[in-house]
Amino acid sequence: MLAIIKKELKNYFFSPVGYIVIGVFLLVFSLFFFLTTIQSASADLTNLFYYAALGLMFIAPLLTMWTMSGERKNGTEQLIMTAPVNMFEVVIAKFLSAFLFIVILVLCTLMYFGILSFYQVPDIPTYLTAILGFILLSMAYIAVGILASSLTQSPMISGILTFGFVALSTWLPYLLQSFFPTLAETLSNLSLLDLFINFLYGQIDITAAILFITLTILCLAITMIIMKRRKSVK
Repeated sequence: MLAIIKKELKNYFFSPVGYIVIGVFLLVFSLFFFLTTIQSASADLTNLFYYAALGLMFIAPLLTMWTMSGERKNGTEQLIMTAPVNMFEVVIAKFLSAFLFIVILVLCTLMYFGILSFYQVPDIPTYLTAILGFILLSMAYIAVGILASSLTQSPMISGILTFGFVALSTWLPYLLQSFFPTLAETLSNLSLLDLFINFLYGQIDITAAILFITLTILCLAITMIIMKRRKSVK
């Protein structure tokens, strides 16, 4: 499994995708850091993670679109199917490699924390809670992306499916508000982005955390079933 993780991480950093994601993430984070923190003389960094979560809607599809479908497209899936590893290890390794990439992005935000510490003392517990929420949200998005990638041979379609799910889970309640207010209110309780917002206020939302973890496990389990069936056919 470690070999697969290393391979996937090398793919991120030996291709333009990884550097583009890191560059865009830091550029956007720096911009909002200047606008919402430096310019307004605020010690609150948590709002930055809201914009980071919006960016994650685009980052997750980019990171996961090649995880499974890329193997089929490049003709290397057969190697995985015949390798002495089970599908559990393959899927978990793919998930962990993308998750570790997100952790690297989160570690990059520590420099903003350090910059702010020269001027004011940030609210450390709230900052850590925001990071926790961001990581849990990232896990769910990545798992959805890997599941989408296992359903198609086209990385592009995989990315569109992932973004479509993430976008619908975020914006559908608001789109339905004018026409079906009752349904919109019900769906708003399932909006992943809205659930994440609770963490920005320094509150560890147990219900949201359970939902993120459950969605992650469910998507990964379905992916394993799909890959096992494909392996048995081959």
